[in-house]
Amino acid sequence: MQDPSNNTIVAAELQLFEQKFKQAVKSQAALLDRITHYIINRKGKQLRPRFVLLCAKLFGPINESSYRAASLVELVHTASLVHDDVVDESNERRGFFSINALWKNKVAVLVGDYLLTKGLLLAVENGEFEILRILTAAVRQMSEGELLQIEKSRKLNLDEGIYFDIIRNKTASLLASACAAGAYSTSQDAAITEQVRLFGEHVGIAFQIKDDLFDYGTANVGKPTGNDIKEKKLTLPLIYALQQASPADRQKMIYIIKNKNTHRPSVEWLLQKVTECGGITYATQKMEDYKNAALAILQQLPQNECNAALEALVRYTTDRAY
Repeated sequence: MQDPSNNTIVAAELQLFEQKFKQAVKSQAALLDRITHYIINRKGKQLRPRFVLLCAKLFGPINESSYRAASLVELVHTASLVHDDVVDESNERRGFFSINALWKNKVAVLVGDYLLTKGLLLAVENGEFEILRILTAAVRQMSEGELLQIEKSRKLNLDEGIYFDIIRNKTASLLASACAAGAYSTSQDAAITEQVRLFGEHVGIAFQIKDDLFDYGTANVGKPTGNDIKEKKLTLPLIYALQQASPADRQKMIYIIKNKNTHRPSVEWLLQKVTECGGITYATQKMEDYKNAALAILQQLPQNECNAALEALVRYTTDRAY
């Protein structure tokens, strides 16, 4: 599927956002400036700022409040990635060295804290208290989701309900808040903001299930990686397969996750067993359900070029090959 990040509807606004974001992360400390410059030059597709600006433009012209919302979302997101790399002891981020790999953990933690506080100050100093409330709620949810995952993964007692609690908080909350903050910046309407927040939450959940499916490989992606199994992450395809497997297979699957999660032949057997038990089919259907729920909300919102662009982004999250 064509990447909708090439869409030109908010292209000019995204360019202006880039300038404002660079200004937002500026620091008096030379080391901080060097690190933030490194981060900015290695940014991804800027999916979240794109959602902010499209959701804002859906209800009216993009304004300074919209740009501040996009900057706050991006500062929170970047801070969370920097902190995640420290927690996960990861030396790479999008094919480049992580901050902790280059400057060590202490600096990385402080940089994450700096980015987060820059976002909070940006909102406070401009009186963006509702947008600040929306984003701080997301930060709280992200922390809760991460801690819940750590707690449950240790005991391998994750059921489907807990899995959705984790990804709703850990992953979907930030995209939901990005959409909500954008909508609020131009509508100033609480009911509309909540409707758009729910839209973003559904998209975020579908996005995460798609990421889970990449671990098992597809025709587009190539060989399965099994990375989630190596990290003892219980994702939706695996949770469903564990429920459907015979007692003997289930016992073997749990043994592999706990003790043989880096043994390639064992991991390959487990990946195959997940497919045989219908885990891939089940997770794919759940992803489609959340995508369709998001599209149903879009149908209730203003029908303009931004709505069409958001629909393309939603479809891209589930149809993408990486």
